[in-house]
Amino acid sequence: MTGPRGTAGRPPGGTAMALVVAGRAMEDLVAGRLAPLGLSLRLFGALGHLARDEGLSYTELARRARVTTQSMHATVGRLVDLGAVEPAGPGRGRRAGLRVTERGRRLLADGHDAVDALDAELTAALDRSGGALDLPALLAVLGLAGRLPGG
Repeated sequence: MTGPRGTAGRPPGGTAMALVVAGRAMEDLVAGRLAPLGLSLRLFGALGHLARDEGLSYTELARRARVTTQSMHATVGRLVDLGAVEPAGPGRGRRAGLRVTERGRRLLADGHDAVDALDAELTAALDRSGGALDLPALLAVLGLAGRLPGG
């Protein structure tokens, strides 16, 4: 029988598994901050994409979110129910022309505030522990995985 696979300074499973666990933990933390606003990560992401590039189609939004077009229809439907988005174009078969409403812009700003507050807490926790997040290394890992923001 062998002992744990981790070695001094490395968790069991190594860097890859540590990043998977950390990523899931961060998703949970961010989702927890967005939930009181009535937003999920998917809703927040779609709203952000629409605010930056108004008029995107369901297909374009789905591609950015890496989900099916049908799934994005449900996501946008929820944003419409929240009063955050309204269709502003011809729809079916053509560019959807989705538009972010004033309520949607407020929700997006509140979501960014919630995530910024979490970021400040994480930075403070890193400072207290004497650790530092090596952002260039993290960006290199994200680039390796093809998951750089906006990419």
